[in-house]
Amino acid sequence: MTRVGLWAAGVSAALVASAVAGEPRFFVVGTGRLALRSAFSGAEVNVTYRRPDGTYDDAALARMKRVLRSRDGREGPLEPRFVELLGWLYDAAGQRPLRVQSGYRSPQHNEKIRARGAKAASGSMHTEGMAADVVIDKQQLEPLWQRLRALDCCGAGYYPAGSFLHVDVGPSRFWDEQSSRVDENLSAGNARLFARTDFDRYAVGDAMRVRLHSLTVPPVRIAYEAHFEVAGVPVEISEPTPDATGCIEADARTEFVLPAKQGIPRDVLVFATCEPRGERTPITVRTNPIVVAPR
Repeated sequence: MTRVGLWAAGVSAALVASAVAGEPRFFVVGTGRLALRSAFSGAEVNVTYRRPDGTYDDAALARMKRVLRSRDGREGPLEPRFVELLGWLYDAAGQRPLRVQSGYRSPQHNEKIRARGAKAASGSMHTEGMAADVVIDKQQLEPLWQRLRALDCCGAGYYPAGSFLHVDVGPSRFWDEQSSRVDENLSAGNARLFARTDFDRYAVGDAMRVRLHSLTVPPVRIAYEAHFEVAGVPVEISEPTPDATGCIEADARTEFVLPAKQGIPRDVLVFATCEPRGERTPITVRTNPIVVAPR
């Protein structure tokens, strides 16, 4: 049985207090304030989404979800990691309201876009509430794209014809209109499967929660033991429980819980997939970089 946790249920302010006093839980953050405007609905929001103690305001996140909703009216998930990226962009753009051309896209709406021949990836991170297309003043467009690239944290697409940037919290990569390759459906068959932790910074004793993304052919079988890529330290998944083969059958709603048992400098968790692997499922799946600090 999969565990549906923080992401699916909505962020609870009580669950996201800073693990290490004085440090934000993510490497890329805004100041905690964000103003958004939907280009298609005209809905606006101007909120303080993060409190001084590092917790997130559920009401503010709910208002942002409404502004970022799909064009068919459906609201999607909204993770603090993505909110902080938008907060960073808001600050970098001069704290003028970000005009969102496309935020969340329901899977149904995304397929309608594809059906009419428009460019939209089947495994688009828009469908997971992890991406947005943001209209930017032309004089700021390329400089902001270059700054996003330098962060080496996220996806950054440069579209000068439409004067917008695509931003997402997927693997670090960048492209422009000529090199986007969106029509090639690069995520098909789980080819771009990746993992994300709920935070970037942890303290020893914390629970690290991980989910899979760009999962286009579920389920995927994951070995119960992961390891830190550089340190080589093994970490066993404590939830959910593996089967007799030592593997866990997972879909996009499965939350893996791993204990942070020792200090680890900036490193990446690597999960192995188990056979049989469907289509183009990779042998290993990596998370974003994380740090585990002594408490």
